Amino acid sequence: QVQLVESGGGLVQPGGSLRLSCAASGRSFSSYDMGWYRQAPGKQRELVAAIAINGRTNYADSVKGRFTISRDNAKKTVYLQMNSLKPEDTAVYYCKKEPGMYTIAYWGQGTQVTVSS
Repeated sequence: QVQLVESGGGLVQPGGSLRLSCAASGRSFSSYDMGWYRQAPGKQRELVAAIAINGRTNYADSVKGRFTISRDNAKKTVYLQMNSLKPEDTAVYYCKKEPGMYTIAYWGQGTQVTVSS
């Protein structure tokens, strides 16, 4: 079974930077579309960034130009580099293996990101 473990969250001041990591188990990481989602208190979980097998990326409008998603297939890891952080970025961030034609979705446990002065 696929396991996803997020790390790198924490407390940062507005304007600061943070890099999240998601380490995946299994032997088929390079065949997975991956995504980062976040959920703030009282709000629904939303897609932040996604990266496809071929490296194509998509971002929520709220993070375009500030966040960068990337993947290292050799390390079975997906990253989310977050720059120019704002208080409204505060949320629990989750890594997700997206479902495919022959695969189901898997979620990580989440990592807390708090942006506050």
